[in-house]
Amino acid sequence: MTMIKRVWMVTLITFVSVALDQATKWYASAHLPKFKMTSYWGDTLRIGYAENTGAFLGLGSSMSDEAKFWIFVCAVGAILLGLLIYIFKTKTQPTKGLVALSLIFSGGISNFYDRATNNGAVIDFLNMGIGSLRTGIFNVADMAIMLGVFMLLFVKNIEPDNEQIKDKS
Repeated sequence: MTMIKRVWMVTLITFVSVALDQATKWYASAHLPKFKMTSYWGDTLRIGYAENTGAFLGLGSSMSDEAKFWIFVCAVGAILLGLLIYIFKTKTQPTKGLVALSLIFSGGISNFYDRATNNGAVIDFLNMGIGSLRTGIFNVADMAIMLGVFMLLFVKNIEPDNEQIKDKS
């Protein structure tokens, strides 16, 4: 895949993913009850505004503000920058792999933007499960990240084929 096509694909995936995530977070902050979940479909889905100052499932939310800044802003920012450089530098990544990495990047950058504009917190508003078996509270960016990870782990033919290795464009 040419660099121009790669840039367009990554830009389009990132723009759509970030726009969907930020629009749903705006809606959640403007219209959902704060810190109270409302149940739907026999309690399979719960929706309500929450703020996560930690990482996945709130891990690290009890750390000092300085530690959170260094980990969730500086380290995550460096990782996202490294991922973006990798996406554009690698020549043998197949299209499915680039889509997966772009989804991970777009979810990460949208949550990163949240932290920068929401006093270090990410807006979450969805929870799914049956009975006591439930997910953590999450958002659309988290879904993009998980879809990208799922694609990298489980989608067949994500490895480059010989034609792509020869092309190196």
